[in-house]
Amino acid sequence: MIELFNSGAYLINGSEIIRDDAETSAKLKQRGISVSKEQARKGTISHGILSAHNTSKDERILQRSFPRNLTLKFDSLTSHDITYVGIIQTARASGMERFPVPYVLTNCHNSLCAVGGTINQDDHVFALSAARKYGGIYVPPHLAVIHSYNREMMAGCGKMILGSDSHTRYGALGTMAVGEGGGELAKQLVGRTYDMANPEVVGIFLSGEPAKGVGPQDVALAIIKAVFSNGYVKNKVMEFTGDGVAKLSVDFRNGIDVMTTETTCWSSIWKTDDQVKTYLDEHGRGSEYRELKPADAAYYDGFISICLSKIEPCIALPFHPSNVYTIKELQQNAKDILAFCNEVSRAKNEEDGLKALGVRDTSLNLGLKYHDGGVWADQAVIAGCSGGIFSNIMAAVDIMKGASIGNSNFSMSVYPESQPVYLELVKNGAVETLMKSGVLVREAFCGPCFGAGDTPANGELSIRHVTSNFPNREGSKPTDGQIASVALMDARSIAATAANGGRITSATDIDIPFGKYRFVFDRSIYDKRVYNGTGAPLSETKLVFGPNIKDWPKMPALPENLLLKVVSFITDPVTTTDELIPSGETSSYRSNPLKLAEFTLSRKDPGYVERAKNVQTLEQLRHDGKADEEMPGLLNTIRKIPGCEKLELSDFSLGSAIFARKPGDGSAREQAASCQRVLGASANFALEYATKRYRSNLINWGILPFIITDEKVISTGSYIFFPGLKDALLQKKETITGFVLGDTITEIKVSLGELTDSERQILINGCLINYYAHFATKFPVHFATKFPAH
Repeated sequence: MIELFNSGAYLINGSEIIRDDAETSAKLKQRGISVSKEQARKGTISHGILSAHNTSKDERILQRSFPRNLTLKFDSLTSHDITYVGIIQTARASGMERFPVPYVLTNCHNSLCAVGGTINQDDHVFALSAARKYGGIYVPPHLAVIHSYNREMMAGCGKMILGSDSHTRYGALGTMAVGEGGGELAKQLVGRTYDMANPEVVGIFLSGEPAKGVGPQDVALAIIKAVFSNGYVKNKVMEFTGDGVAKLSVDFRNGIDVMTTETTCWSSIWKTDDQVKTYLDEHGRGSEYRELKPADAAYYDGFISICLSKIEPCIALPFHPSNVYTIKELQQNAKDILAFCNEVSRAKNEEDGLKALGVRDTSLNLGLKYHDGGVWADQAVIAGCSGGIFSNIMAAVDIMKGASIGNSNFSMSVYPESQPVYLELVKNGAVETLMKSGVLVREAFCGPCFGAGDTPANGELSIRHVTSNFPNREGSKPTDGQIASVALMDARSIAATAANGGRITSATDIDIPFGKYRFVFDRSIYDKRVYNGTGAPLSETKLVFGPNIKDWPKMPALPENLLLKVVSFITDPVTTTDELIPSGETSSYRSNPLKLAEFTLSRKDPGYVERAKNVQTLEQLRHDGKADEEMPGLLNTIRKIPGCEKLELSDFSLGSAIFARKPGDGSAREQAASCQRVLGASANFALEYATKRYRSNLINWGILPFIITDEKVISTGSYIFFPGLKDALLQKKETITGFVLGDTITEIKVSLGELTDSERQILINGCLINYYAHFATKFPVHFATKFPAH
C-alpha cells in the first residue's frame, strides 16, 4: 500500500523509479542517461519553484549549481483573525509603511463572535482598516475559510504563498505554500526574506485509483501514519507525481494536500495537468496555469510509493492524526484498540499531573463507545479546508439521500468551505437533502478544527473530517473535569456512519452510486463583499483599535551572561502548540498579549504562569538592585564557576525556561512562543523541535531554542547559568557551556542548531521588533529595504 524507500531515488521520464544504490550508475547508463545526482536534484518541481523565488546573492554571483541556503520572497501572504493583528502590530513596530505584496486577511476563526463578543468583531474592524491603510485584501466573516479563498482566488502554478496558519498548503494547484509563525510574515511585510537551508525533497509516487467510498482523508491519514513517527518527511518538501495523480480530481488532491501539514513536512507540490488548468479556467484565472512536472531525470532525497487502490477507509483515534487504524481494523478489534487508547489517555492524565491538582478522573472511557457489536459516535462534523470541499460534501449527500440521522443524541453538522461552494450546494439541491436527513448546514468556519463550535458534551466522541484531533481541539477542559475526544474520518465514512445512526461505518461497506457533479464558481459573491486594495494603499486611513487590541510589550535584549530557571518540565513524547497555548475560548484574547499570556500552558501545566511571573518578579528586583533573599545565594554559587569569581548581580539577567522533549507540533501560531516571552521566558530546552515553524517562532521572539542530549541534568526549579552567552552566539560556537546550580555545580552542554546570521542577531537583540529597531537607527531612511545582506 505505502512503501518508504530507505534511500533516495531517481524518477526517469516521470514514470520509472530507480533506487539509489550500488547498481544505480549501471541502470542509468543502460538507459543512456548521463546525469549527476547534483544535476538531477535540479530536476524536481520543487527546485524550479524555489530557485525562482530565491534572492540569495551568492547564488547569482557564485553560480552555485545547488545553493545550500535560500533567501525567499513570496508572491502573496495570508492570515486569519487569530493571527493577523499580532503580525500587523509587529510589522508596524518594525517600520512597515505598506503591504509590499498581496496580503489576504480572512475572518474564519473568530468569525462567530460568540465568545468574547465585541472583542472579536473589533479585530475584524481593525483588519479592514489595515487593508485600506496598507493595501491589503479583506475577506469578511462567514465568506470563506482561509485556505478555500486562497485556493479559489490566489494560488497559481509556480507561485509561493506564505501563511500564518499551519495548513497553508496549495500544492495541488502548483503553488508551494508554507505555514509559519507571524514573525516570518512580518519579515516579508518589511521587505526582508524567509531564510532557510535548501530543503530535501521527497518524491510521492501515486499509482492506481482509489476504491469507491475511499476519500482524500483516507489517503492522507494513511500517509501520516506511515511517516509521522519516523520523521521521514520532517521539514522536507513532499512532491506528488505518478500516473495516479490523473485519477484524482483537483478537489481530491486538495483534500490530501492540506493534510500534509500533519506529516511535519515543510511544504508540498504536485505535478499539474489539464484538470488543474480546467480548475483555474473555471475560477477565472486560466492565465495562472502552466504545466509543472519533474525533468526527464529527477533525483529525490527520499521516495514513497503509494498504491491508491489499496488504501482503505481510515480513522485517526485520539489524540493525534497519526494514531490511525483502518475502520475494518477498528471493527474487528474494537475492545483492544479502544482499551489501548484509553490507557494512553489515563497515562496522559497522570503525566499532566491533573490528579495532583484535585481534578477528577478525565480518562476518555472510550471502551464505553463499544456496545451492541459496534463502535458508536455521538457527533459528526464535516468542515473547513479539508472536509468542507465541494466534492466531499456531495459524496456525503449521495450517502444521506433518503436517510436520517435519527432523533437520539447523535448529531451532524456540515460547514461548506466558502460561500461560492454553499451557493452551488443550494442550487443543486444538496442543502435540501442534508437538511431533510437531519443534518445542520452552517457557514464557512474553522471552529471545529480548533475547539470552537460543535463542542461535544463530556465523555462524547466526535468524528470529524477536519485537519487535526489534538487534545482539547474539540473544546474540552480537562482541568475542569471536562473531556471529550475527536476521531478523524473522511466525509464519506462519516456520512455512512450518520446514515447508520452513529455506528462507525466504512463507506466501502455500503453500496450506493456516487454521482459526478460540476461545480460552477460564482465570483460575484467575492466581488461584492471582499475589499481588495492590493497596490493601492490609502495611507491616510486611521487604524481602528478596539480596547482589547494592545501593542507588544518591550522585550529585553540578550545579556552577556544569562541565568535561567526551569519553570515547567514536560516529558510527553510530543508537545503541541495547542498545549503550549490553548485554542478555543482563548482566541478572544489573541490581540492582547498580556491577557492571552495568562492562558499559557493552562491545560498542560496550570502552575506555569505563576512560576514564570515569580521569575519575572525576581528579575525586576535584581534589575532595581533590590534582590530578594534567594539571589545572594545564587550569586555565591555562580562565583564558584571558573571565570565568574568577580560577577555581580548587575552582570547578568534572569529569565525563565521550559523543557519539553519535542515541542511545537501542530499549529503555526506564534503565540505558542510569544506568550512565553511576554511572561519573561528566555529559552526552551528540548531534545528536538517538532517543526521548523515553532523553532522559528522561538527565535523571532528572542527565545533561545536550546537542544540538550540528557534531560536528567535539569528539572523543574533548576537554575542554569550561561556565562559569556552573547559572545558564544557572536562567535557561532557549535556548543555552549552552561552550569546547573546546586549543592554541586554540574556542567551542561547545549546547542542552538543551525542559525542564519540574521537569526543570531534577532536572538541577540531580543526579538524581531528589536532587531528592526536596531537597524532603523543605522538606516533611518526606508531602512526596511536597505538591510545589510545576510
